[in-house]
Amino acid sequence: MANNNTSGGLSHEKIETSNFLMIVLILLVLLVGGLVEIVPLFFQKSTTQPVKGLQPLNALQLAGRDIYVREGCYNCHSQMIRPFRAETLRYGHYSVAGEFVYDHPFQWGSKRTGPDLHRVGGKYSDQWHLDHLNNPRDLVPESNMPAYPWLLQNAVDGATMPAHMKALRTVGVPYTDEQIAKASQELKGKTEVEAVIAYLQVLGTSVK
Repeated sequence: MANNNTSGGLSHEKIETSNFLMIVLILLVLLVGGLVEIVPLFFQKSTTQPVKGLQPLNALQLAGRDIYVREGCYNCHSQMIRPFRAETLRYGHYSVAGEFVYDHPFQWGSKRTGPDLHRVGGKYSDQWHLDHLNNPRDLVPESNMPAYPWLLQNAVDGATMPAHMKALRTVGVPYTDEQIAKASQELKGKTEVEAVIAYLQVLGTSVK
């Protein structure tokens, strides 16, 4: 018994006094714990199947999403409504995983310098969004959001959209050959502000 206690003590002491061994064991524990939590989600339909009626973004909406990401809108706005009464009363139905299966990457986030945008689709008119993006303080005097007047001037670059949609199709977004073939033409003559508004107007509309 004495030898066993000594052996156990030495093993414990070796772990505590070896930085490398401690780091390896900590990483191993985190890896196993992470896998136990994450792997089952890949086999749950609620997290891998689109909600009823969900459609992939069309070419204009997808271009708007790219601009949304480019301009860093996610730094101030989340797109995830938590299942808490205060949040659902303000923003609407809480977010569900099936709404985001075509998003790569999704824009959930947690930053709320500005309001959550997940259910903003259809809440305001296109003209409201245009005025707001051009100068937010024209509509919300206390807003600290920067203005984006260049979006009204810049034309959407449609040349890269077919390749973008093909790449998304390889990861499961169900774009058809016809949709991909027409993408560049659909974006011809469109401004970046039109694209961003098209994207905002579809956010959260798949779940009422």
